[in-house]
Amino acid sequence: MKRVMGLDVGSKTIGVAVSDLMGWTAQGVETVYWTEPDFDEAVRLLRPFIEQYDVKEVVVGHPKNMNGTVGPRGEASEAFAEAFTEQTGLPCVLVDERLTTMQAERMLISADVSRKKRKAVIDKMAAVMILQNYLDRSGK
Repeated sequence: MKRVMGLDVGSKTIGVAVSDLMGWTAQGVETVYWTEPDFDEAVRLLRPFIEQYDVKEVVVGHPKNMNGTVGPRGEASEAFAEAFTEQTGLPCVLVDERLTTMQAERMLISADVSRKKRKAVIDKMAAVMILQNYLDRSGK
């Protein structure tokens, strides 16, 4: 069975998560470093995960302003998703990611994770939350 990959795309890092084989839960995989807007680099860095986990679909966090409008980061995510689909042939679904990084940070703080360690895993945790929200909403 194929999996779904969740991505939290930032200007310097991409948090990566994948679903389990049943499509019920999201697990954090990695945080990769890239140079925005080098989409070729992003695909090169993410292709090993696509192959390793036999990914069939990609969920990309879509940051929106609190009033629902799309700002520069949202536009960057849209461009990323479009380029990613063009280069991999995988469908990309944009998912509202408002407050996921803040939620991930709160979760890590409540688990007493040091600031240094939080910085290393925050994007991966945000990718998990984005993907889990998608899986829960889609009934997968």
